[in-house]
Amino acid sequence: MAIIRVLFCCMGNICRSPTAEGVFSSLVEREGLSDLIEVDSAGTHAYHVGEPPDQRAQETAQRRGVDLRFQRARRARSEDFVEYDYIVAMDQDNYHHLFAICPDGLEDKIHLLMDYAPEFRTREVPDPYYGGTSGFERVFDMVEMASTALLAEVKRRHF
Repeated sequence: MAIIRVLFCCMGNICRSPTAEGVFSSLVEREGLSDLIEVDSAGTHAYHVGEPPDQRAQETAQRRGVDLRFQRARRARSEDFVEYDYIVAMDQDNYHHLFAICPDGLEDKIHLLMDYAPEFRTREVPDPYYGGTSGFERVFDMVEMASTALLAEVKRRHF
């Protein structure tokens, strides 16, 4: 059975996408699918390459049992579209940035995370960077619900 690879993307890869990577990885592990699903995250911009996730994202995740400490920001690249089965954007802006670097014929791999959680009535995970702790809590809630649905979709389509 082929390994399914999922890449979460936001702007700088220090808040939303590392949270999504951590949450989704935890769900995958809980389901016993770590040998079948690989998870990573990247940013559409190179602002924070090599840096760990924002401390507030780490603290929020840690309170919820998810460890982000070992992640490091990297920039999304066109090769990711060949290597990954799902490229999951946190918002419309990053969705469009991903399309700009996507090789022809691989556009169907790009998704918006919140399309998996229509009960939130938004297609975007808001960037909590310039806000307080409550923004990181909201992002975690959104990511957790959408990631649960995304994992169900991956399982339905591939396993």
